[in-house]
Amino acid sequence: MFDSHWWSMGSVTERSVEALGSVFRVRPEVSPPVTALVIPACNESATIRDIVVRALREVERIIVVDDGSDDGTSAALHGLPVTVLRNPANLGKAASLRRGMVRALGDGADAVLTLDADGQHRPEDIPRLVAAHLRNPLAIIVGARLHEKNRIPRVRYLANRFATFMIAWAAGYPISDSQSGFRLYPATLLSAIDIAHDTSPGFVFESAVLINAAQAGVTSVAVGIPAIYHQGFRPSHFRPIADAFLIARMVSWKLLSRGLNIPGLIRSRRCSGEAGQSRMV
Repeated sequence: MFDSHWWSMGSVTERSVEALGSVFRVRPEVSPPVTALVIPACNESATIRDIVVRALREVERIIVVDDGSDDGTSAALHGLPVTVLRNPANLGKAASLRRGMVRALGDGADAVLTLDADGQHRPEDIPRLVAAHLRNPLAIIVGARLHEKNRIPRVRYLANRFATFMIAWAAGYPISDSQSGFRLYPATLLSAIDIAHDTSPGFVFESAVLINAAQAGVTSVAVGIPAIYHQGFRPSHFRPIADAFLIARMVSWKLLSRGLNIPGLIRSRRCSGEAGQSRMV
């Protein structure tokens, strides 16, 4: 009924769970991490330079992946001390994230931050995600926005809520915002799931990472950030209906393969924090 092409995370599947589990039984490191910031960008010439200049005040290593832009996105970064990788064509957010993450790991990063280029995330909040990582060095740190419901376009909010409900069910624990692109990933996790050989499309990648990490005992920690949707900004690359459908398709297959994971559904509805959100810091 479901085509495995749409839900597979490449090597990030159930095959990786046992290996991941062994990785994350290692005693966590508590020293300050070598952190790299990856910014995927497609036709973001209007905002990319401001975002990067502000981010350079918070982190030294920045990798911008220009995803086939035709508006001068790369040129807008001229003179800034950042690494710019250019895709030969528009390959999508997942491919751009993977390319940047692989480069960051190759450069020796202990943790990889990701940030959208359209101005919806404040680089000034980077230290808060890094601080949460130091307190929870094995967790995925997510900048969560859904607590600011009234500042999010209604269709976008409802699509995000639906996707978050499904992903939390499959992951088996409460998740505050499954669609935020403002995150910090431990390098150990990215290495264990072999992102270089992942094939998941678009926004499915970020959703599937949460589920597969959870199966290995790696959960996420939410850091509350503002929901920023300025008038005049270009429309988001996230398609509320189409991308929510692809995410739901991937999650549905995972749930069916685990007998619907009813215990996971029950755990995902348990609340232990502000406004029903888990581990909000």
